[in-house]
Amino acid sequence: MNVSLAMKKDTEADKAFGWVLEMYAYAVSSALHGVGNILYKDFMIQLGEKFIIHYTYGCDYNMKDELTYGKIGEWRFDKRSIDQVAPLRNLPLPPTGVTESVVTLVKMVNEATANIPNWGS
Repeated sequence: MNVSLAMKKDTEADKAFGWVLEMYAYAVSSALHGVGNILYKDFMIQLGEKFIIHYTYGCDYNMKDELTYGKIGEWRFDKRSIDQVAPLRNLPLPPTGVTESVVTLVKMVNEATANIPNWGS
């Protein structure tokens, strides 16, 4: 926590790392305190076929299955859209042809919400 706060107070560090500052502060703090990590190649993904989905960015696509980075797409799933309310049940799947990890993510949210009693109440 102290490393994170120190980096936040440092104007240059705050500007350089922006909203992911805490993740980098963890890495710096770990190094300062000798915390080791085991790295596994291809363990986590943003998009693709791996073991863990690192869901950071919004999934925005047009109806031609094209990713629309930086622009709200015709089809969208973004955790920032649902940060004040629970996601609805039965979210619509992305257009055909969208990368399988996005389809899997939405299917997993749908599976979870379908199996939680009284979801959304």
